[in-house]
Parts: sequence; structure tokens; C-alpha cells
Amino acid sequence: MTDVGQRPQRRSDALTKAGIVDAAIEILDDGGAGALTFRALAAHLATGAGALYHHVANKGVLLSTAASAAMTEVLAAAGSADPAASIRSVTVGVFDAITARPWLGSQLVAAPWQPAVLQLFDRLGSDVTALGVPEPAQFDAASALVHHVLGVASQYDAGQGLDPAGGGRSGVIASSASPLVRPDGGRYPFLVRIEQQLVDHDDRQQFEAGIEIILTGLGALRRGAATGEDTDRGTGS
Repeated sequence: MTDVGQRPQRRSDALTKAGIVDAAIEILDDGGAGALTFRALAAHLATGAGALYHHVANKGVLLSTAASAAMTEVLAAAGSADPAASIRSVTVGVFDAITARPWLGSQLVAAPWQPAVLQLFDRLGSDVTALGVPEPAQFDAASALVHHVLGVASQYDAGQGLDPAGGGRSGVIASSASPLVRPDGGRYPFLVRIEQQLVDHDDRQQFEAGIEIILTGLGALRRGAATGEDTDRGTGS
């Protein structure tokens, strides 16, 4: 038993950046970004907070590094020799990671040029190239895929704490502050027409449907290039 006032035993092994990042991810997975402080991290690692700053400059850098490590894990587990299958595997892998780790989605939309986003962009760009999308359209094609992923991440980020009553989508839509009610008191006609789908849809299936729509467009670009048609149509060029 530890005597009152006795300091907790300090770690005897060397502190490393990789070990710090692993510990940070454990804290993030358990309690989210709000739970990650250098004091909590130091206690988790049985070291002093000052020792952490020798390896990580601040919380922002730590979050960015943790997101990069999580993205590396996703990309290592995903992929296929077939580029279309690889795109599906990578994007769904990131979706599942965001669902399991809300802090990751929040971090991905926090800084567009952080390593985790660049890792995703580079991987999807490589798959787009392997898919045979003509070079002038490759940037637009990879951007569409990345933006689809980041759009989901931003929705998850914005949606955290949006439904404190726990009623789910149906509860939000049925509430007095329903998003289907316009500021002038009217209702949005398309959303009213598909209201049941809005309530009942599966987020993962809808995400995958979006990827299939993009892949269909990429296939059209590839076929257009093979037949000599104008491949710049619809690419923003």
C-alpha cells in the first residue's frame, strides 16, 4: 500500500514519442479530445508533464500525430490489387475509424493539410491513377473522394452532442426545432418527401452509396479517355 503523500512510482524505462502517441490514443479512445491533457498523459505514463515536452511540443501536435498514427493503421489494413476495390476498402475503413473514434473525425476536419489528410489524399490519388483516370482529371477525382470522407467527418464532429435527449434522427426531426422547418415556417419539399429515408437510412450504407456514385463517374472518365472523348467534362477544368 502506498503511504499518504508518497509520490507514485515513476517509470523506469525510457520515454519515447511512439509510446507517448500510443498512450494519447488510449486516452482519446476512452474519453475524447477533452480528456487528453498533458497532466492526464503524464499520469498515464507515470512520468512528469515536463518530460513530455521533450518529445511533443503541444496538444495540437499530439492530436495531429495521433490522427496520423490512426490513419496509418487504417491504410495498412485496407487495400486491394484492384484499384476500385482498394478505394472502397480505404474509404470505408476511414468511415469505420471515424465512427469508432469520434475524436479522429474532429481532428481530420481541424486542419486540412495535416499528415493524416495528406496520407489519405496520397493513397486515394494513387488508386485513382491505377484506376486509369486520365491525368488531367486525377486531382479532381482524388479531391472528390477525400471531400466525401471529410464531409462525413465534419458531420460527425458537428453532430456530437446535437441530440442530448437521445431521440436519434426521428427525435430531432419531430422536435419543435426540426431542421425540416424553414425560418419562414414552411417546410423543405424534397426533404419532406424523403423524410422517412432521412430518419431510417443507415449512415454507412449511404456513405458507400456516395463512393459508388463517384466511382461510376470515374469509370465514365476512364472510358471517355479510351474512346477519345472530351475527358474534361464535369471535372471542373
